[in-house]
Amino acid sequence: MKHSILNAVMGSLLGFSTLGGLAFVSAAPNPTTPSKSEGGWQLLEPVTYENISLFPVVTSFNQDTSPFITLDEGLSSGDVIVSEQGSAGLARTRDGRPIPTPQTAGGASVNQLVLINRSKRPLLLLAGELVSGGKQDRIIGKDRIVPVGAPPLPLDVFCVEHGRWTGSNSQFVASKTIVHPSVREKAAVDQAQTEVWSAVRSGTTAAKPASAPPPRMSMDNITSAISSEAHTEAYEKIYDSRAIGVPIDSFVEELQKRFAKAVAGPNGERRMPVVGVIVAYGGEVAWSDIFASSDLFNRYWNKLLRSYAVEALARPTLREVASRDGAQDFLHRLKGREVQESEPGVYRWLEITEGKLTQIELDALQPKPMTLHRLMLHRTS
Repeated sequence: MKHSILNAVMGSLLGFSTLGGLAFVSAAPNPTTPSKSEGGWQLLEPVTYENISLFPVVTSFNQDTSPFITLDEGLSSGDVIVSEQGSAGLARTRDGRPIPTPQTAGGASVNQLVLINRSKRPLLLLAGELVSGGKQDRIIGKDRIVPVGAPPLPLDVFCVEHGRWTGSNSQFVASKTIVHPSVREKAAVDQAQTEVWSAVRSGTTAAKPASAPPPRMSMDNITSAISSEAHTEAYEKIYDSRAIGVPIDSFVEELQKRFAKAVAGPNGERRMPVVGVIVAYGGEVAWSDIFASSDLFNRYWNKLLRSYAVEALARPTLREVASRDGAQDFLHRLKGREVQESEPGVYRWLEITEGKLTQIELDALQPKPMTLHRLMLHRTS
């Protein structure tokens, strides 16, 4: 659940509180602050296919994000460990020294895991990233950074797999998957387990326009796929073309090919670094992911693209193309209610809500201040 929001007065900061070592602040924006494009970002022409449009975001200002490790990289190398609570023999440093781990009277918990960052780099986590294993698959609940040498972290997560609560190995592995936007919205913004699972089952939480052509991936497709094995309903089956009965792989391949061509220069060389993308379905600009560097964007791009494709296949097959002005609006900072969360010296998390739009920023405070990831979405509910 979301943390309580402090009362705010326009243009000033009213309150401050702490919870679990994190500082929480809520404030109303300064109404005199002009709307502007952040980070010197520019849009290229949209990449369109079927009912999806991707607007590449480029910039001449490319930050150095090499000091950070991603969840997939950390799990694959063994530098990051994610495990069920209360599991034995989990916490050891790279040289074998034991690490005290959080224990709970009830043992494993659906909505909390234990994470240990044993690497020599800060760990970046994005809401919606999926980890496989344990007693059931989970997704990360919120963007955050886990610093080097941090004690074992009680990690807030959401379940995306029903029916299974067993497993011989309590640890999790990299899935190289991030859930599609309708599910990711429910984790990142709504922070509610029931809403997360409802979005998994329905495929998309976006409203269906009257007389719109049906989606290629229906709720029946999804229900059949995730329930195809006894006693479990697993989210990852949605990404399996054979299980879902929809050519997801070919859809992604075509999008990837068109995107690569669009961001290349005249001789096949990129003009400016691509640091993000704005996503539209039909004529609706719905989502954006923008990073501090092209390197960081590329590390997430494959799994982000697949998630956008799944959302497209779950939405009505409207062949409209969103306007460039509508996409450009996603580069401007919102002016609505603000909520902040921070870990001193490590990161700051900011959420701004204005009408149906929500903007979420994750700022690293070390080794130098920068906005590592910026999410903007048009909420579906």
